[in-house]
Amino acid sequence: MTELSFIHRFKPATESGRPPLLLLHGTGGNEDDLLPLSNMIAPGSALLSPRGKVLEGGMPRFFRRLQEGVFDEEDVRRRAQELADFIAQAREAYGLSAPVAVGFSNGANIAAAVLQLRPDALAGAVLLRAMVPLQDPPAVDLAGKPVLIVSGASDPIVPAENAKRLASLLTGAGAVVRHQMLPTGHGLSQADLTVTRAWIDQL
Repeated sequence: MTELSFIHRFKPATESGRPPLLLLHGTGGNEDDLLPLSNMIAPGSALLSPRGKVLEGGMPRFFRRLQEGVFDEEDVRRRAQELADFIAQAREAYGLSAPVAVGFSNGANIAAAVLQLRPDALAGAVLLRAMVPLQDPPAVDLAGKPVLIVSGASDPIVPAENAKRLASLLTGAGAVVRHQMLPTGHGLSQADLTVTRAWIDQL
């Protein structure tokens, strides 16, 4: 594992022509959490999986929050820039094209923030159980950038209206957004994997 600014895992591609994935775990996860999922949604893709640097009760996250659903937006902005810098380092170190982020919960939220603050860092994003990370995001050009948002209809953490607002913000910036609502809660289901794989296969 190359020494970069985040503890991470890297797995090289085993099939050509598949987009590299940036795997971003949820609260309490780590750099290994989403590796098994990646085999189901994008077999053969190169994988870059960093561990969040912020600890909340000993649990890794990608940015601070003030309480459930209330983010420290100054920290969101700083950590999104830090993550984008890591992506640039990793691309150079491993010879990668811009990755597609696949983020769950806190990982999806930091991926959305990177899209809004450093859009060139990502080729697209899968945002699983994402919320609006920045209440007043800067104007950004996401023209043609593919984004999949997958929400749970009975998610107790992410209100449906919040997820819809995120989809609207990204669409308004020019991204090609597909927002899928599934009959599930905050946890991931088989349907999430099926929807995500079909979306990635079309890239």
